[in-house]
Amino acid sequence: MAKRKTPMLDELEKGRWPSFVSDIKQEAEAREKTKVDLQTPREACDDLLGLMELSYEDKVGHWKHGGIVGVFGYGGGVIGRYCDQPEQFPGIRDFHTMRVNQPSSYFYTTEYLRQVCELWERRGSGLTNMHGSTGDIILLGTTTPQLEEVFWELTHNLKQDLGGSGSNLRTPNCCIGKARCEYACYDTQHLCHSLTMEYQDELHRPAFPYKFKFKFDGCPNGCVASIARADMSVIGTWRDDIRIDQEAVGAYVGGEFKPNAGAHSGRDWGPFDIEKEVIDLCPTHCMAWDGNKLKINNKECIRCMHCIDTMPRALRIGKDTGASILFGAKAPILEGAQMSTLTIPFMKVEEPYDEIKELIEKVWDWWAEEGRNRERLGELMQRQGFGKLLEVCELKADPRSIKEPRSNPYIFWKEEDVAGGWERDIKEFRKKHQK
Repeated sequence: MAKRKTPMLDELEKGRWPSFVSDIKQEAEAREKTKVDLQTPREACDDLLGLMELSYEDKVGHWKHGGIVGVFGYGGGVIGRYCDQPEQFPGIRDFHTMRVNQPSSYFYTTEYLRQVCELWERRGSGLTNMHGSTGDIILLGTTTPQLEEVFWELTHNLKQDLGGSGSNLRTPNCCIGKARCEYACYDTQHLCHSLTMEYQDELHRPAFPYKFKFKFDGCPNGCVASIARADMSVIGTWRDDIRIDQEAVGAYVGGEFKPNAGAHSGRDWGPFDIEKEVIDLCPTHCMAWDGNKLKINNKECIRCMHCIDTMPRALRIGKDTGASILFGAKAPILEGAQMSTLTIPFMKVEEPYDEIKELIEKVWDWWAEEGRNRERLGELMQRQGFGKLLEVCELKADPRSIKEPRSNPYIFWKEEDVAGGWERDIKEFRKKHQK
């Protein structure tokens, strides 16, 4: 067991869910007993528990920034961590995190995972995070002399590169795509891999105002939540009609098929009610059921996929597939959290992806020129307006981009667009009501 007394951390093990505290204690005990020649302090995990307990007691984080660390030739991939109590916790005097570029959709072999774990047991703390919010494999805690050693073994033995960190392109991330999902509207894995290889320089050498994330969702179900977490969200969609199997619709209504692919079969929801569970929940009310036939006004459909998810054997996505391109999502930084904004409703996603690459580079050029320090793309869009983004992307403004004319603060009108307009309106109003 861990040597240090950690009564406050022990409380986190008492809930019904697995605790990271138990995991660290298990690793601390394993490191103490191992006969392997470890290249990092054997007591690293035990000291980590002690430092966290001290942080809970003091209500202050005991990590400091003691300088920039990394591997030769790269500006990203390593996050420096230094303990501000090195005498008390020598095992984590330096405790750096390394990000490893994950394969698309997290497809691993057990052999590869064993190799990663063996490497990190020997040259790191043995603690990993599968995965970080960006998608990387997170290797938690190693010393400064081991950084180059780990990097060499990763690239030469495991054929794996570091991911992104700092003010650069973060590691692109995608859903499982066409590998296993019937709803995927484009090959997310191939696009993710292609852009990762194309933009190696932007991924490893920070030159942006702040971080930039690509995330690739194969359909509007959004399994990697790109609409909420990516500066550029690529979300699969279709532009023809939803395909309907009327016989299967009847089978759902009659109780022959379970809704939601049987996902709620363990709970008694009562008989399936297509009106309450599908028709009434359509956000644009574009569906109708007359008792025998389901109708969809596809021109009003916004592709939320609720009906398809509820009745997957009766409804299918269209055949003319591609992706919607959105920009500007982020977590709170300077201006608070925001979702990405639909910029291109539909684009075909086909190799060699030149149209997507041209769009990316137009946006990057604007952001690199106009972005402030630590300003995400979404914040630049807020500051200069959505109209400016359209201009940069060489796109024409679309009335569907705004909810109400002249009242949306996200849209800024150019002076030449309205010059003289308001004076003319006032003159006409006065003339009409002069008497």
